[in-house]
Amino acid sequence: MKFVDEVVIDIAAGNGGSGCASFRREKCIPFGGPNGGDGGRGGHVYAVGDINLNTLVDFRYTRRHEARNGEQGRGSDQFGAAGPDVVLHMPVGTIIADAETGDILAELLVPGEQVMLAKGGDGGFGNLHYKTSTNRAPRQKTPGWPGDHKTLRLELRVLADVGLLGMPNAGKSTLIAAISNARPKIADYPFTTLYPNLGVVRVGPSQSFVVADVPGLIEGAAEGAGLGHQFLRHLQRTRVLLHMVDMAPFDDSIDPVAQARAIVGELKKYDKALFEKPRWLVLNKLDMVPVEQRAALVKQFVRRLRWKGPVFEISALTREGCEQLIRAIYNHVASLKVPVVEVPDVRFSAEAAAAEPLSAPEVSALSEDPRFRVDAV
Repeated sequence: MKFVDEVVIDIAAGNGGSGCASFRREKCIPFGGPNGGDGGRGGHVYAVGDINLNTLVDFRYTRRHEARNGEQGRGSDQFGAAGPDVVLHMPVGTIIADAETGDILAELLVPGEQVMLAKGGDGGFGNLHYKTSTNRAPRQKTPGWPGDHKTLRLELRVLADVGLLGMPNAGKSTLIAAISNARPKIADYPFTTLYPNLGVVRVGPSQSFVVADVPGLIEGAAEGAGLGHQFLRHLQRTRVLLHMVDMAPFDDSIDPVAQARAIVGELKKYDKALFEKPRWLVLNKLDMVPVEQRAALVKQFVRRLRWKGPVFEISALTREGCEQLIRAIYNHVASLKVPVVEVPDVRFSAEAAAAEPLSAPEVSALSEDPRFRVDAV
């Protein structure tokens, strides 16, 4: 399956059905009166977040989505049926924007979340709608209202807590395969990863976080070098970035410090908000460095890079240092989650009614508590 994270589609809601101008004509009923019904509304177009999808590839080949029109009104007081709605299933994390104005219409962040993209037109009025005590034989009817037509741009940004960032062959795919059940393609040539991979890291019962592995960056990615930097959009919803550095490059002429600075520069060119996200330095492939040289090599690297943030020394291949990294990531992610405040269940009872009323200081304290609201009677 191809990974498609950006596509443009056309949607069209159904038009409303026209109203009917009809009169009741039966034997022995000379003045039956109007009986033309209203037209039915056109079908709406909805988008719903589907947790079972992880790509927009279906919309790459089917770009036009139309809802059916509403039925026309008929005689005998029959109203037209509404047109069936169209529901578009999209991956969770999809941003829906108007392609012409660029305005964001919706973001699907919760599985099962449903939003209306295009409203169907209302049905027209039949002459039954215009019947009054003074206008007993109306001949007016109105056509149905047109439905909405839009051109939308869909952009998928995966929902992950942690993002892996680094040069090609820095060991990002090896790390996500070592700490989760994800099985990305791993090889010894650059740009093995061609699309983002997600992995769920389980720390304990009901304790987990999601890691996103994106294709590697190189210097000049903003100008289109390599695979470009369009995949960086999948890191914009992460809580922390892991900047992975290959500490044992295959070529002695490669400077890990220069590579790290190039990644930081490309990150800043792409998005300043992404550049300002919490970023940790992960020094990988230290198993290929002699034990007696590791401390000096790491100290020299941090000093040259002028890095003042967290530093982790690991080997994704042998899992050395991975447990400490996983625990630190989980503690950081858990600390950023909003705690759930349990509000006591207060029900009216005879004991509560017989209790002494609250004093003025107690009422003032409760009024300052955001969980309670004291309204004047």
